[in-house]
This record gives sequence, structure tokens and C-alpha cells, in this order.
Amino acid sequence: MRKTTPGLGGSGGYEIRTQGHIDRRWSDWFEGVVLVHEPDGTTVIRCPAVDQAGLHGLLAKVRDLGLPLISVTPTATSIDPTPRSPER
Repeated sequence: MRKTTPGLGGSGGYEIRTQGHIDRRWSDWFEGVVLVHEPDGTTVIRCPAVDQAGLHGLLAKVRDLGLPLISVTPTATSIDPTPRSPER
């Protein structure tokens, strides 16, 4: 059985956490992902499986907004496009 790496052709995705809330006006720029504002003042960007180039593109957008990156976490299952916590 062949092992797959989440986000690299597998069925997983990524959760990217940034310090600060990303303004809703940027949601179109982050096409294909879900932005969730957490109560602790962070934003979680939930994205479906992407290749390395796609992941680096998302990280470049975070950088371009000047938001500090907290974490990038591969997820074992496909990202559900509906937020798990209420957006604020």
C-alpha cells in the first residue's frame, strides 16, 4: 500500500494559523479556502489538499499581508469548507 502525504496528492489539507484577524475583504484573494476568526485573536485558514507550490502560494499571501505565521498543520482528512467555529 502506498503512503500519501496530506496536501501532496493525498486526501488531506492544511490549517494555517496566523496572528491577528484577516479582514473579510481578503477572502476572495484567498480563493478556495475558509477563513475562521478565532476568539483568541488568530485566524485559521483551512484549505483543501494542495501541492507544494499551492501551499507556498498561500504562505506568500499571508506574508504579503504582514501577518505573523503561527503554524502550518497538515490534516489527515479533507477539509470541510464549512467553519467549525463561529466566525466573528
